Amino acid sequence: MGVVGFGGRVLVVGAAGFVGSAVVGRLVGLGVGVRLLVHRVGVPVGLEGVEGVEVVWGDLGVVGSLRGVCEGVGVVLHLASRVGGGWEECRVVNVEGTRALLGEARRAGVGRVVQLGTAAVYRDGVHRGAVEGELEEGPVSAASVTRLEGERLVLGAGGTVLRPHLVFGQGDRWVVPSLVGLLGRLPFWVDGGRARMSMVSVDVLADVLVELALGGGVSGGVLHVGHPVPVSARELVGTVVGELGLVLPSGEVDVEGALAWLGGVGGGGADAGVRRLVSLLAVDHWYDSGRLWGSVGVSPGPRFSQAFGRYAEWYRQQL
Repeated sequence: MGVVGFGGRVLVVGAAGFVGSAVVGRLVGLGVGVRLLVHRVGVPVGLEGVEGVEVVWGDLGVVGSLRGVCEGVGVVLHLASRVGGGWEECRVVNVEGTRALLGEARRAGVGRVVQLGTAAVYRDGVHRGAVEGELEEGPVSAASVTRLEGERLVLGAGGTVLRPHLVFGQGDRWVVPSLVGLLGRLPFWVDGGRARMSMVSVDVLADVLVELALGGGVSGGVLHVGHPVPVSARELVGTVVGELGLVLPSGEVDVEGALAWLGGVGGGGADAGVRRLVSLLAVDHWYDSGRLWGSVGVSPGPRFSQAFGRYAEWYRQQL
């Protein structure tokens, strides 16, 4: 993995987040100068006073606060998004904030923009080994609709958008915690645990983002990122249950049965988040990442059942 071939810094937007903190640690370890755009929180833990680390205050939701953030920058890593709140709140950050950031990058002559996107922008349905450009985009939630709009702005500016499906590892506050919560309410396998899904560890994802930032891999367009071997729901649940000392499901229900159990007759009482989780355990959502892995010098590492163990203690402490 080489060092950036320009004199500028790497601007990391979302530096204190789940993925951003892992990315920053790698850039600092490589001796790359970084500028961290922080919002609400202070300097990320462990980076106070570190040589080569510059912190600026800014808010994607307040476009005026972004003025000048890209001066002297060679690459922008856009890793921030709004995933909660209503339509206007999400639009202000994910669309208008991205538009303003790209405007600053253009004015400063930034050569490369890499954004962390999401496979949630695809129309819901059965996804089996699709390559980039094959699936129809059609999200429905405020977060995913506005994130797609932001992605299109980045792509229109010649940037690269990386789309993972599920990300696990230290700092994960959604994937495994939500699964554990669901298992506490639903003691059955959903459709036998046969559904498969794309997953990637936060450390592998961070390695990929750094490689793309430093000039490696494909430049421009959408890239799927997930382990080459999709994870079955049975492998996912079995691994998490085994590592965290939980109770393995028994028996089997279909999707309708699961929703009925969770939300009453017809599943009407199950909220959108629960419905999404059940769908993830029952419907194939896996994507071909061959274009990415064929262009970067990063290893996807071991499959989920072998990789999860390194994070098990962290999850046990959190849960």
